[in-house]
Amino acid sequence: MSSAVEHERGIPGFRLRRLLHAARRALGFVLKLGLIGWAALAIHYSNLPWGWLHTTLAVAFTAFAIWALWFANAKGARAAFAVVFLLVLAWWIAIPPSHDRLWREDVAVMPRAFIEGDRVRITGVRDFDYRSATDFTPRYETREVFLSDLSGVDFYISYWMPGPVGHTFVSFVFDNAPPLSVSIEIRPESHEGYAPIASMFKQFELIYVVGSERDVVGVRTNFRDEDVYLFRIDASREFARELFRVYLERINELADRPEFYHLLSNSCTVNIVRYARSAAGSDARPDIRHYLNGLFDSFLYDIGLIDTTLPFGELRRRSWINEKAQAAQDAPDFSERIRYSLPPG
Repeated sequence: MSSAVEHERGIPGFRLRRLLHAARRALGFVLKLGLIGWAALAIHYSNLPWGWLHTTLAVAFTAFAIWALWFANAKGARAAFAVVFLLVLAWWIAIPPSHDRLWREDVAVMPRAFIEGDRVRITGVRDFDYRSATDFTPRYETREVFLSDLSGVDFYISYWMPGPVGHTFVSFVFDNAPPLSVSIEIRPESHEGYAPIASMFKQFELIYVVGSERDVVGVRTNFRDEDVYLFRIDASREFARELFRVYLERINELADRPEFYHLLSNSCTVNIVRYARSAAGSDARPDIRHYLNGLFDSFLYDIGLIDTTLPFGELRRRSWINEKAQAAQDAPDFSERIRYSLPPG
């Protein structure tokens, strides 16, 4: 009887050990798969000179890794995998960003800011004349603004397709000057277009496009057929000025030293959140909507930074600006017209 009781008591412990063992094996499998996948993609998107070589080496590494981690009987196979993986990692880390590439024409000029007390002079401000999304007359200008005239900041979400992901950017609003848009974007070369996975493997440099709203907003509403929403941020003038200073500092850092864009760590919404925290001197908790940025307006609504006197659905409906932007087209009062009847911040 005693032996039977002990046997029954041992069954739950045995099952728990089996469950933990299975969990460790599953975790190890996922970890190995993740290391192989990351390294294969790093090779595929590396700075090797020929596309066929990228693919060939990525496939060869994957085959070697699978053999070494699951099928090899040799004791040194896993050590060989570790050495090869570390070599790939070191190679990837050593790939440098550059300002010296054949850039796509709409991101060919890096802006720079010159700050003299209250006065700010920004060169490389984009103000293109568009005939279509790809047919335009490039025009860059120098803008001079005063920090004391900076009255607020507005927030945009632009969707190139329906879903929880879009592009976010801000406009700084002045008392005695047109708004100035700043859009954190990839800086593609002439033959490149945006690719989310590639953006996590040093495929694109980073640029802060500074431009007129007629350009930065209008090209999206009028020529790229993107749905654009404009929200007034409920923030003090002091916050807007501090945020502008943070942006100006980053613009100059990039002009002096190139950086890579990264979808998860150095992209539009991630940086907007980072700079807003810096300007406010706060450390707000992370939120999944910082990455699923097509939902970021609901995040701003929940924390009270955009108008909450309306239900969120109604606020969003009234914040869609495409019809107003298309009617304004090249009008000199483009910024005023897209803000007409907009819910207040």
